[in-house]
Amino acid sequence: MKNQLIIFFSIVFCVNTFSQQLKGRVLDVFNGPIENAYVYNSNSNSHTHTDLNGRFTLDNTSIGNTIQIGILGYQKQEIKLSKENFTNFSIQLQTKVFQLEEMVLRKEINALQTIAKVDLSVNPVNSSQEILRKVPGLIIGQHAGGGKAEQIFLRGFDVDHGTDITLSVDGMPINMVSHAHGQGYSDLHFVIPETIKNINFGKGPYFANQGDFNTAGYVDFSTKNSINKNIVSFEAGQFNSQRILGMFNLLESKKDENAYVAIEYIATDGPFKSPQNFNRLNVFGKYSTFLKGKDKVTLTASHFTSSWDASGQIPEREVANGNIGRFGAIDDTEGGNTTRTNFNVEFNKTLSDESILKSNVFYSNYTFELFSNFTFFLEDPVNGDQIKQFENRDVFGANAQIISNKEFGDVEAKFTKGAGLRYDLINDVELSRTKNRKEILERIQLGDVKQTNVYAFFNSEFEIGKFKISPAVRLDYFKFVYNDALNPTYETLTKTKAIINPKLNFLYTQNDNLQWFLKSGIGFHSNDTRVVLQQNADKVLPRAYGLDFGNIWKPTKNLVLNTAAWYLLSEEEFVYVGDAGIVEPSGKSERFGLDLGLRYQFTDWLYLDTDATFTKARSLENISGEDYIPLAPDFTMAGGLSFNNIGKFSGGLRYRYIDDRPANEDNTIVADGYFVADFNINYKMKDITLGLAIENIFDVDWNETQFATESRLQNETTPVEEIHFTPGTPFFAKASIVYQF
Repeated sequence: MKNQLIIFFSIVFCVNTFSQQLKGRVLDVFNGPIENAYVYNSNSNSHTHTDLNGRFTLDNTSIGNTIQIGILGYQKQEIKLSKENFTNFSIQLQTKVFQLEEMVLRKEINALQTIAKVDLSVNPVNSSQEILRKVPGLIIGQHAGGGKAEQIFLRGFDVDHGTDITLSVDGMPINMVSHAHGQGYSDLHFVIPETIKNINFGKGPYFANQGDFNTAGYVDFSTKNSINKNIVSFEAGQFNSQRILGMFNLLESKKDENAYVAIEYIATDGPFKSPQNFNRLNVFGKYSTFLKGKDKVTLTASHFTSSWDASGQIPEREVANGNIGRFGAIDDTEGGNTTRTNFNVEFNKTLSDESILKSNVFYSNYTFELFSNFTFFLEDPVNGDQIKQFENRDVFGANAQIISNKEFGDVEAKFTKGAGLRYDLINDVELSRTKNRKEILERIQLGDVKQTNVYAFFNSEFEIGKFKISPAVRLDYFKFVYNDALNPTYETLTKTKAIINPKLNFLYTQNDNLQWFLKSGIGFHSNDTRVVLQQNADKVLPRAYGLDFGNIWKPTKNLVLNTAAWYLLSEEEFVYVGDAGIVEPSGKSERFGLDLGLRYQFTDWLYLDTDATFTKARSLENISGEDYIPLAPDFTMAGGLSFNNIGKFSGGLRYRYIDDRPANEDNTIVADGYFVADFNINYKMKDITLGLAIENIFDVDWNETQFATESRLQNETTPVEEIHFTPGTPFFAKASIVYQF
């Protein structure tokens, strides 16, 4: 009996000594937690991932084992366990250049975000336009002198300026509801591209933390909390173009406190016969600090101002007959100006080892004034059809979410509970007929909008073996208020509307190199307050029903493929005609298609990426042959080759392609497709980098944006409906010099 007791206690002692749980934490160099870092015991082959607090628990470990910790974008570390580090395991990872072979498919419902991180690392952006192009399958176009928000195409949608995609930066919304020019108008030009750290995106209406405008997808940008070095950059190019950038640390390097400021100035005349006189100034500052070593407060402030002249969209007939060139104008008095000032306070608090709070409070002041002339002399043969759109807006808001990890036996669960508020106070929303940007001929609309959106959501993720199941639900409540200044009698128009949208997503991780997903959900986009209240619109918050099925596959260490077959049904397709102050409802529509993506790293320095989207978009309320959705692309493709660290050289060749697409409902007017390629090369000498960038390297004639428009010129007696276009940039070279210190 005595011998048996000795054997028993010896076994217990060995188990406790040589087969224990290792608990630890993985942090970045600024003491921030790293989520989803891969922790692997090379002796027992056991592995796990860090949670939202950077914490992990690894079974079957003992003193003397070798632990490997890694995540894409950080240097992998190996540590041999000892008595000293076993009981207090904490490690900081250093950043490094992404290598595709290090990519491990984690059990994330939206795993394509990892691919976006790779793309951003090997292809850094250097313009606000390029920021959106980092989203696979997203195409943009500019059609108003560089200062107007870009037109967006995604998954068979002509998103216009943001009607069907949710955009945000550091928790602040970019989309402008009930905007003077268009519902969901999203101007990203206040973002300095060098400040971007991460791009988080998702396609489809499958994400409970995304609300209004999340039908085709969403894009969420995160800015850097710190910079490694001070930067001064100067660029100069054709068409009197220049860009000056400065980024400066304001504090000495500390692990728990960081502050920096960035300043950007851009000016160009563009290739147009009438100079654009475009200029933009951005100022951005960010301060972050840790409280008690784990809770984090971040303060961000920014200001943006921009003004420009534009040549507008010109009719094909005038170019064809030689009256004007491709870069000429019918009315060169178009243009505008806009400003935006932002304040954002973020607070992240560790509630427990398994739970954190993420929150932010924000305020934006925004002004917008735009002069356009799309129809020339169609409505007013004497003065012309120029219009002015104006607004002055204050946006107040707050977001909060609590993220918790739980274990129910062998089932790991993650719960996210969120709530928020957004209040828009829009003064003097105006649409007027004007002459020469000076004289107001007639006020069509003028009034004040107050719009409130309160929301709450609950998202859950249950990891059961190789499966992850994620049911979620979101509630949105809206209040619309409008006072019409043109109404001789004072009257306040109001309406409220609530909507509940469920989501249900599945993920199956077949192995470390193959994942399958099935996503389903309902999203919505709101209607303009003026339309809701003045036109008594039927569809206030029309839904979109989506379904995605696909996979992410890594057949070799240097190759990643992603595929998705998808379907989206919209209850109401909005065509917002901001120029007339109305919304043209076009009824139900459906889109279905196929997304394909490829990433291949030939060597440590040569990287290929390409994405293609095939789409069929049709109206469900028109007869066959007249059911095309104007400007909905049926095929887009974008990608390129990037090279890094070839001695002192880096750079790349990028391309984008969009197919011919219908410009009207019966496809009798066609918007021409295009293929455009850009090239850049950089040479680094210690602290100085010299660069050369060429847009449209093959100097092709292409139309950046196109519309089927009915117009009449001053010498014409009858109107003509045809393509009106803004020409794309011709061959455009610019040189840069960057100094880091």
